[in-house]
Amino acid sequence: MNRVTGIIIGVIVAAFVVFAIWTTAEKKENATDFTNYDEYSIMEPNDANGGIADHVKGNKDAKVIIYEYADYQCPGCASVNPWVNKLVEEYGDKIGIVYRSFLLSYHANAHAAAAAAEAAGLQGYWKKYADFLFSNQSEWEYASASERGNYFVKYFNEVTDGKGDLEKFKTDMISDAVSAKIDFDVALAQKVEITATPAFYMDGEMLDWYDNSSQVSFLDFMRKKIDEKLAE
Repeated sequence: MNRVTGIIIGVIVAAFVVFAIWTTAEKKENATDFTNYDEYSIMEPNDANGGIADHVKGNKDAKVIIYEYADYQCPGCASVNPWVNKLVEEYGDKIGIVYRSFLLSYHANAHAAAAAAEAAGLQGYWKKYADFLFSNQSEWEYASASERGNYFVKYFNEVTDGKGDLEKFKTDMISDAVSAKIDFDVALAQKVEITATPAFYMDGEMLDWYDNSSQVSFLDFMRKKIDEKLAE
């Protein structure tokens, strides 16, 4: 290698190092500081969550607010979902249940399902679509990427009675905003050290419902907690 070639290579390496340092600094500068967000308050649209607010079943201004962290591909979450809906039906405006995604690493289709739910939510169909994902979980949970995509489109058409904007739905599923919303939910879950789903929190404490895994015992357990809070 002659001297000129060596100089050229040196310049290229130096430029690469400078670029790498600049890129790292740029990422650090733009990284979201999640310590600025209170995981025990309902999130309004902001830059960090892609402009997508928390999803709330019931009344977001209720005295009783419960935070649920769940994974659309989690069988336990699918089982509990109708029980959660029943609580909202029973208590009406007296409670609000905030849903946030926490993706379990071994669920290959969890992120795609969450993205589909968020995309449907941008057209006002989040709850109906989320319920549909859970109730039809056995169809798509182990599907290939192309198969799950077909299911998610099919569900969107069914949930919206064919009145939704399908092209927007498809675009939103892979949008930066939807990705940011999912990442934001996961970051809040990590702040409260979620290890399993579904997990429920009220007044900053985890509701240890795992010994109450039948519908009757779950509902009785949650009613007791809700009634105690309402009586304060």
